[in-house]
Amino acid sequence: MLTRATLRTTTTAAAAARRAAFSTTRARLSSPYHYPEGPLSNIPFNPRKKGFGIAYWTFMATGFGMPFGICVWQTYHPAK
Repeated sequence: MLTRATLRTTTTAAAAARRAAFSTTRARLSSPYHYPEGPLSNIPFNPRKKGFGIAYWTFMATGFGMPFGICVWQTYHPAK
């Protein structure tokens, strides 16, 4: 019984060690399937542009306010 418990803890420790030793290969920039890495390279917009803050908050306000506006319009428009 004691050997089973010991065996179980060693297999659990080995699995955790395998996960902790995660590594990747070097980026192959010559491949057509590899894209540049690093901060700001994996998003479809440029937050460093001059009007980004205004565009961002306008987009967020529209997305947040539209459901409320639709509800108000549906509540108060004249019924046919």
